[in-house]
Amino acid sequence: MPTVKCNVANCTYWGEGNNCVADAILVEIDKHANNKYDMEASGDLIGDAKHKDSAHKSAETCCHTFKRKQ
Repeated sequence: MPTVKCNVANCTYWGEGNNCVADAILVEIDKHANNKYDMEASGDLIGDAKHKDSAHKSAETCCHTFKRKQ
């Protein structure tokens, strides 16, 4: 599993050392930032989440795995 760094400390999946501890991560383009996508526990995408987009730079992307800490 690759190391994923995250600076969003109020995310459920944020871990010590700014490491993302999610089992699976969904990154999307900003155009779809407000879409709600589902992933199965295995990390497989469900329904509309199965598509391909293009971004020209990292600023055009966002993490859909974010879940605010309770």
